[in-house]
Amino acid sequence: MVALSMTTFPWFVTPSNKTRRVNRYSGMAFASIENPCLGVKVGEGLGNLPRVTLTSSHGSEAELYLFGGCVTSWKVGNKDLLFVRPDAVFNGQKPISGGIPHCFPQFGPGQMQQHGFARNMHWSIVNSENVEGNPTITLKLNDGPYSRSMWDYAFQALYKVTLEKKTLLTELIVTNTDQKPFSFTTALHTYFSASVSGASVRGLKGCKTLNKDPDPKNPIEGKEERDTVTFPGFVDCVYLDAPRELLLDNGLGDTISIKNTNWSDAVLWNPHLTMEASYKYFVCVENAKIGQVQLDPEQSWTAVQSLIVA
Repeated sequence: MVALSMTTFPWFVTPSNKTRRVNRYSGMAFASIENPCLGVKVGEGLGNLPRVTLTSSHGSEAELYLFGGCVTSWKVGNKDLLFVRPDAVFNGQKPISGGIPHCFPQFGPGQMQQHGFARNMHWSIVNSENVEGNPTITLKLNDGPYSRSMWDYAFQALYKVTLEKKTLLTELIVTNTDQKPFSFTTALHTYFSASVSGASVRGLKGCKTLNKDPDPKNPIEGKEERDTVTFPGFVDCVYLDAPRELLLDNGLGDTISIKNTNWSDAVLWNPHLTMEASYKYFVCVENAKIGQVQLDPEQSWTAVQSLIVA
């Protein structure tokens, strides 16, 4: 494993060891990489935002932005299995709309802004490694004045992303570093590239549902009776106590296994005509924790997601 030293300074050192000024992020924590491990490259992405590119020796590739800790691309062969909306902005002010955004410490609407603050904050690099051609990057997020203005607790979130030949693996660890207990909800709001008319999800039959169509504020309780769930129109539905594996047919010739550990729930979403420019090209299948996670001081909660394309 090659550790990436962390410090606070106004310079961003690229893997080529050429130093460039990034005025917008002066004074923020970035990684100084003199000898990046194989398959990990740190550079500038859209909007001059710091971006990490992972490349496996097996030919797959992934990209993630430190802003929001957001994975924006996962390519197996030449096909990107994730989707970023055409209206997404990369300005470090608004969340990146697409890929795998974080919802933390609140999923959906509530006492703070929609989906919490983790997708609006700058994560830092902790370390990287490469095992048998499979690169891994670990990011970290801590509380600060911005988060505390909405949620007055000290915390640490570690987010480990590993790229394998046909798998994108993520591990989220949330630790209570405060002296008082706190609770949170969370999700990975994954956008998959899809043909919405041909996309479907299997594995949800029998789950209790909270259907947010037509009124998101008053979801209708029910039970999923279908073997295969499709996206015929507007879809916004929570599935409680979902199984550890779902199968997504993206309608583009790919079947993606969505496995999880400790993400107890799932969410299906497609905005249909409320997002007319892009709804035909993606579906969201989200691993979530809808019920409150309670953590005492020094306690941690861990959840793993594995995306595997057949």
